[in-house]
Amino acid sequence: MSQNVQTAEATTKPGAVKETIEIVKTIVYALAIALVIRVLLFQPFTIPSASMEPNLLVGDYLIVSKYSYGYSRHSIPFSPPLFEGRLFERAPKRGDVIVFKLPSDEKKDYIKRLIGLPGDRVEMRQGVLYINGEPVKRQTVASGTEQSPYGYERTVTQIRETFPGGKSFLTADAAETDMDNTPEFVVPEGHYFFMGDNRDNSLDSRVGQDAGGVGFVQAENLQGKAQVILLSWDQASLFQPWTWVTRARPGWFFQLVK
Repeated sequence: MSQNVQTAEATTKPGAVKETIEIVKTIVYALAIALVIRVLLFQPFTIPSASMEPNLLVGDYLIVSKYSYGYSRHSIPFSPPLFEGRLFERAPKRGDVIVFKLPSDEKKDYIKRLIGLPGDRVEMRQGVLYINGEPVKRQTVASGTEQSPYGYERTVTQIRETFPGGKSFLTADAAETDMDNTPEFVVPEGHYFFMGDNRDNSLDSRVGQDAGGVGFVQAENLQGKAQVILLSWDQASLFQPWTWVTRARPGWFFQLVK
């Protein structure tokens, strides 16, 4: 009886080891595929602030295409210094909504709209955006009130801007601020100028890096183009599962980023 038990154990051990190896191989393959997708194709990104309202809301879950502008070291998790510049580089278009690494702190991801290309002159005059000396076409769409971050109600006007190439999108104008009047910025070669659509609530290229802003963003820091709003929640909590339903914004699901 004892001999039979020992023989049974001896015959099952190789099978158990083989099964464990297969499980490990499956996990390794899955991680490798996920890494390839993450590096070469797509990356998820969550909107953390209101700087891109009214087009992107806090809690929107986006899919960003990594292949749109080619690849840099920031395409790889943790941005290892494997190479400089971009591989298979393709120039972004004015009006694209882009995720990039903050130049002053490359551990942080930012999302803004591309306003100025290399060589462009960008300026704000009394809340109106000028590119290369020409005002961007504007059309007032709606006006209403909202609660400000400081607890008081304020009037917010939605304005549709249209670039010369035809790209059109909404912006939000809440109040007259220092950001409404800026010096003229000349975008250096190999850099880009970004602004948030929520013009009075966006720390962007209008503010220099020495003042805590974005400043000019080098081409290497671009990570990808925001393509689709996959899902959207209004302050849902991971630890309160019912909020995944009660605070969902289904009207925003599967919407293209404009």
